Amino acid sequence: MKKIIVTVLLAAATFNLVACGSAGKSKGEDATISVQVEKAWVPYYEQARDRVLEKNPDATINFIETGSFDHLDVIDATDSTNVDVADVFAIPADRLYKLSNNNVLAAIDGKTMADNVGGFEDYDAGLGGAFKKDDEYLAFPYNIETLVAYVNVENAKTLGIDTTKKIEFNDLGYESMLALVHDAWSGVAFTNSAGFELLAKDADGKLITDATKEYKDLTEDNKKLFESLFNYWKNHNENKTDLWDKVAAGGYLDAKFTTGQANAIRIDGPWAAAALSERVGSEENLQVLPLNQITLNGNELSHWKGGWGLAVNSRIEEDESKMDLAASLIEEIVNPTYAQDLFKATGKILENVEPSAYEGIDTMNKKVIDATYESYETAVARPLFTEWDNVWTTWQNSVLSWSNTNPKNAEEAYNQVKSSFEAMMATFNK
Repeated sequence: MKKIIVTVLLAAATFNLVACGSAGKSKGEDATISVQVEKAWVPYYEQARDRVLEKNPDATINFIETGSFDHLDVIDATDSTNVDVADVFAIPADRLYKLSNNNVLAAIDGKTMADNVGGFEDYDAGLGGAFKKDDEYLAFPYNIETLVAYVNVENAKTLGIDTTKKIEFNDLGYESMLALVHDAWSGVAFTNSAGFELLAKDADGKLITDATKEYKDLTEDNKKLFESLFNYWKNHNENKTDLWDKVAAGGYLDAKFTTGQANAIRIDGPWAAAALSERVGSEENLQVLPLNQITLNGNELSHWKGGWGLAVNSRIEEDESKMDLAASLIEEIVNPTYAQDLFKATGKILENVEPSAYEGIDTMNKKVIDATYESYETAVARPLFTEWDNVWTTWQNSVLSWSNTNPKNAEEAYNQVKSSFEAMMATFNK
């Protein structure tokens, strides 16, 4: 009985202290958190921080200035308790499961945050759902991500390419459109167009792939896909270009996209606009098309509905004040009112605003934003399960191997891919 009385008294005292300490104060007011921020983002993040601190004047938000992938590398090499790991940080959707499995991510109240931010028609059907594992939201939507097609206008005119219509990949010269098809990041735009599944899960959760089928059992669209890829490789191989050189390919793409060269169309992301504008000489000489304006064997190219989220470190999950402050900061970073400022600083396009939110932004940025939204609408959902990580090297190594094995036709080229994927699938069954 004495023990019960002491417990009750302690509880009452604790309640009294909390009540007195929180009277008249905003949530998170006395908390201190850190946020990962890339160098170019700092001015925008400073403004977002200032808006949060106006409502929470005794709070502290520190910056850890580092690249998003560099920050993820630190997490992978250590754990969430490392002082160099921020309390709030950006993550790509495909890292969610790995980070969750390593107990890095705190659960957030995504639905409430979405209501506070506004603009989400169906939170779970978009990136909100992509950042949900089991019944928990583990990150908040930051930006949509997909690929678009950039056009060097002068080069397109010289090559007679009409960019007002659908553009068939097979009708172009081998350098007229350049894409790193051996890199799955670009390659999936081609495989998706043909409905060729590199790795998926069936209704029972079993891993499946089209890449282990016999060539004769592939669909006609799948066969045409590999005929197109084989012919693309053959032309580049015979003309000794660097496209199939994993190291030199990037420099080759940059050199060929300059005005007066043979390349008119290049696939890349919205983040590449500024660099490509400089490469073609002016913004007026750079056109941006939605990816689905390019076809392969009559089928529109289609990338992924990818994106990034803002996550909270699991080490602060039990600290309500820090969690509240983290949520407030995230909500302010993606505040639709500042969508244009966010894009100018980071190149990030919000999911929860209409394209009209970017009216008045400079012409080049508007081109990129409009094309990205249209490409995103026709893109397919990105696979997020951890086993997909094996596809990157499996696809790339098998397609790059064509330059060593010199396949004589599409079937032989496909069989190189088939052998690699059979080996990959075997590792899942051990």
